[in-house]
Amino acid sequence: MTGEALMKVGVVYLEDGESSLLQVTVPESGVSEGLALGGPVALPGLVARPWESVFNGQSRHGIAFRAAAVTPAALPASTGV
Repeated sequence: MTGEALMKVGVVYLEDGESSLLQVTVPESGVSEGLALGGPVALPGLVARPWESVFNGQSRHGIAFRAAAVTPAALPASTGV
């Protein structure tokens, strides 16, 4: 643990015409300049970890996403097919 502040970044994941919003935790220093709303991003060091907890008798579970950074990325070139 470095003591560095962590940020949650909302990232939209698209697959087969469907979208999902993922909350990715990133260290504050890993949030790059040049990010644009709706622009493609890279998430180096992305790790997904399942979690489960019980609070007041209620069981909850999910997947926590962490990355070393969030940086601008380029869209893949179109094949023109």
